[in-house]
Amino acid sequence: MTIRIAVIGAGIMGADHARIVAEDLPGATLQVLCDKDEARARKVGEALGAQHIATDPEAVVACDDVDAVIIASPDFTHAPLSLACIRAGKKAMCEKPLSQSSAECLEVMKAEEAAGERHIMVGFMRRYDPAYIQMRAALTGGAIGTPLMMHNWHRNGSTPSADFTGAMAITNSAPHEFDILRYMLGSEAVTITASQPRRSDDKVAPVVMVIQTGDDQIVTVEVNNNAAYGYDVKAELVGESGSIATNHVTYTRMDKDAVKTQAHDPDWRDRYAEAYRQQNKAFLKWVRGGEYPELAASAWDGYAASLIAETGVKALEAGTRQDIALIERPAFYSQR
Repeated sequence: MTIRIAVIGAGIMGADHARIVAEDLPGATLQVLCDKDEARARKVGEALGAQHIATDPEAVVACDDVDAVIIASPDFTHAPLSLACIRAGKKAMCEKPLSQSSAECLEVMKAEEAAGERHIMVGFMRRYDPAYIQMRAALTGGAIGTPLMMHNWHRNGSTPSADFTGAMAITNSAPHEFDILRYMLGSEAVTITASQPRRSDDKVAPVVMVIQTGDDQIVTVEVNNNAAYGYDVKAELVGESGSIATNHVTYTRMDKDAVKTQAHDPDWRDRYAEAYRQQNKAFLKWVRGGEYPELAASAWDGYAASLIAETGVKALEAGTRQDIALIERPAFYSQR
């Protein structure tokens, strides 16, 4: 049976998800491309062969000819549309963040629990990236011993907007780091500090965070939204008997004028293209009636990342270490 998928949002992420559905998911149909901007929705949808173009996302969720939904609209719409999918009894893959408000994440969790089954998969796609998969396999296989530390840095060439702030770096860019540290180490974050160096200009400076887990592991996170040289995300996991780090992904190297040169990606799309494909394939398999995907981030994971971000902003503003007060994990989210 062909699964009819609606993609809500025709911006950068929505267009990429729509392309994956249309071109890389056998057994799926791009049923609807929805965006508040009808012209943008039509341009993207018609190029990819969408069956319908729409501008009302809640109406799309309720459509009888839509089996599942990918939510790639602006952040503030994620939780309301996730709730709409739960009410409609439809499974959804929601781009991160589930919400920048942990309170809204709790609403989604409560709605899922009331429905008695999972409906939401959160788009922390790094869990599907080959580098992080190999890193976790090295850890769980005992190759590096007991984990002690993790170092993460997330660098962009420039900020997406002139009014970007350090707080926004924590709530917008860092949640991927917050999720991957929890997933990789298998332990919750319990405290966080955040600080910034001083730049010589008016651009937002890097934010450096230090996080302690419940197992007394230490994690450093650098988010530098004005690194200037390109997109660069790396991680290193340090254990008692070894360490493992992700590599810069590049297909070529130029040798010229006594210099070796390797290019950096301009943004995240090429770097994580395979991760997005594998994530969406797992989503489709789940929609078809499979088990909740083993690697997937749940609404609980979305809540945890949101609360770490909220607490990180408090730490940045206060200049002091802050406790991360997660609720007790509900039994509903204790198993796949």
